[in-house]
Amino acid sequence: MEVLCLIALFLPVLTGFIAGCLKQDRLRNGVVLISLLIQVFVAVMLIMHPVSEFELLRFTDSIALVFGVDVISMIFLLLISVLWLMAAVYSFEYMKHEDHRPRYFLFYMLTLAALMGLSMAKNLVTMYLCYEMMTLLSVPLVLHTQSKEAISAGLKYLGYSVFGAGLGLLGIFFINHFAATLAFVPGGSLVPELIAGNENLLYTVYLLMMIGFGCKAGMFPLHAWLPAAHPIAPSPASALLSGVITKGGVLAIIRVTYFVFGASFLQGSFAQTICLGLAIFTIFMGSMLAYKEKVLKKRLAYSTVSQVSYVLFALFLMTPLGLIGAILQIIYHALAKNMLFLSAGSIIYKTGLKRVDEYKGLGKQMPFVMIIFTIASLSLIGIPPLGGFVSKWYIAQGAFSNPLGLLGIAVLMISALLTAGYTLPIIIDAFFPGSAFNYKKLKKNDVNILMGLPLGLLAVILIVCGLFPKTIMDSLTLLLSALF
Repeated sequence: MEVLCLIALFLPVLTGFIAGCLKQDRLRNGVVLISLLIQVFVAVMLIMHPVSEFELLRFTDSIALVFGVDVISMIFLLLISVLWLMAAVYSFEYMKHEDHRPRYFLFYMLTLAALMGLSMAKNLVTMYLCYEMMTLLSVPLVLHTQSKEAISAGLKYLGYSVFGAGLGLLGIFFINHFAATLAFVPGGSLVPELIAGNENLLYTVYLLMMIGFGCKAGMFPLHAWLPAAHPIAPSPASALLSGVITKGGVLAIIRVTYFVFGASFLQGSFAQTICLGLAIFTIFMGSMLAYKEKVLKKRLAYSTVSQVSYVLFALFLMTPLGLIGAILQIIYHALAKNMLFLSAGSIIYKTGLKRVDEYKGLGKQMPFVMIIFTIASLSLIGIPPLGGFVSKWYIAQGAFSNPLGLLGIAVLMISALLTAGYTLPIIIDAFFPGSAFNYKKLKKNDVNILMGLPLGLLAVILIVCGLFPKTIMDSLTLLLSALF
């Protein structure tokens, strides 16, 4: 089954270069679509027949590129593959009004390859290289329009990401001295004899790594790139930046926390306390900034700052229930945020309007899009029976074991109210009469099938996953027993 790992890694690379050379839209779209369908199939096959370890390249006796599939990999492989397919189908229509489409799909597919590698990385060196490639290859998606604002946002994204990854690399240098191996070991790989007397040093190293990798996840203080980069990119790229690429930082945090340092070593430390505090503050800050923001895509970007920090808060609790809540929130947020950004893209594509105070009455002309927006918003708020409620329930349950967790629960409740405050007024305005914009100019058919089908499928997946979360939680049982 090692060939499946190779396909997952290199098929997007091959497809990207082919797509970058094709000038005819229909042919290029067909190549990308077939490749992404194969990618989803490969992800399913890797879940059914996981490869424990596969060495692709060895640099030295102790450093090698090693890939494999565990429970964490399975979740990320399937989630990323499905969302990349949905956004690509949406892009076939949306990108018609954009220039440089071959270049867009080139970096679109190359970024997928980096994410596949990151998902299957089995050691710190492999993870770091794929993490950096994910950043470098996704920068052109932000720069796509080549406007002054896009260039500024792209450079900001690159600068913050490289600095954050540098903190991660610094931590890897220290870990190499105190760990038995650079490979990921459930429960942690630190050697007790080596860490004795150096606990505070390692707690500091862990804290710096969390701040560094937390940059990609939008955690304070390295969050400012996110509201700058996400709104400026084409909407399908914004959806993936917000819903998927931010989870690259989350994945790195999971690996370092639970497979390198170990939850038992970190629990009760000052590093855990500070990380929890940063996550709680980011939740509140992101929600408040989103509530005040009037530009739709920027509001959704600030929302991502808040909602992804739900995941970080749950991970830093370092409890079984917290980890379950974090994994569920990763899935439900990725689905909901892709729906929201693609819905926002549909609105902008049809009307050219970007501010939330301009959408009164829009629900009459674009009912399908606004229904999708409503479903995603309700999940984001945490309204049962949608998935957002399930993940937040488990996060709250996991928080009771930590003194800061009680403060976190209070902030989660405040954030939920703020989330309702910045999403529900858009929905209410859309479905009630009154507008300064002449929506009669729009066609009555809402969006076409290339934009509507991905939105509809994502909504179905979100609802089904929310109604039946037990399958996901059952898959985590063995993992939890190994980590705690």
